[in-house]
Amino acid sequence: MNLQTFLKLGRVSNLPTVWTNAIAGAVLAGVTPIGQILVVCLALTLFYVGGMWLNDAFDAEIDARERANRPIPMGQVKVTTVFTVGYAMLAVAIALSFTMGALAGVIGIALASAVVLYDWLHKRTVLSPLIMGVTRFLCYLLAAAAVAKITGSAVWGGLGLLTYIVGLTYAAKQEAYDRLDRAWPLAVLALPLLFGLSQTWSNPLGLVIWGALAVVIAVALRLLFRRNRGDVPKAVVTLIAGISLYDAVLIAGNGFTLLAILTVAGFGLTLLLQRAVAGT
Repeated sequence: MNLQTFLKLGRVSNLPTVWTNAIAGAVLAGVTPIGQILVVCLALTLFYVGGMWLNDAFDAEIDARERANRPIPMGQVKVTTVFTVGYAMLAVAIALSFTMGALAGVIGIALASAVVLYDWLHKRTVLSPLIMGVTRFLCYLLAAAAVAKITGSAVWGGLGLLTYIVGLTYAAKQEAYDRLDRAWPLAVLALPLLFGLSQTWSNPLGLVIWGALAVVIAVALRLLFRRNRGDVPKAVVTLIAGISLYDAVLIAGNGFTLLAILTVAGFGLTLLLQRAVAGT
């Protein structure tokens, strides 16, 4: 197995959105200790990449029919290897979470469980977007617990992110068929916009970032409603990158200007990396 296969299985181009989740969770907890945030970023990286590996392992038979260009159907790696490495990364991530406190460790277990549950069931249940939303919600809680404590702001911010991910994941479920069967569930994307606006109403930088997030969602929705060939995948990767903008809105709204700008850079970095490694 070469490096390209490793990166493709882990969909590493989307990692900046996980790192900005860590920053946002810490900010919403009220403190930003760089060293601890970096540890959270490492743990969330392992949760994310491990989860993506397991996603391909669980979907091996389906991908053989619908996505033959994935590494397992192409014979670039064995499914048993992918299962082993994926679970190993989750185990290390849980252990790392416990180094940041007992509560962080418990949340790490919950996050790993949600990841595995999604990977196992996402093709079998209409609730899969909600399960995926829970994984990102727990990213906020893990970061908050690791640096200080879980605050009401972290919970509400995480719930806003959860609704964003629900809309994104609903769109992603249609990607293999390159179409969108029903548009109305995408209305849930209005909720993170409304929440973000309520958190940054009096902050000029936050309002600019919020405007950028609104444009990203509008562009993605236009692609989804247009339903031309290739539009659904484009919309999905655009919405994935937009996760960092949601994080940046909340960070700016809490007065952390430099961190907000850094988080906006996560949006651009995600789009850039998606050109080298597929984000879905």
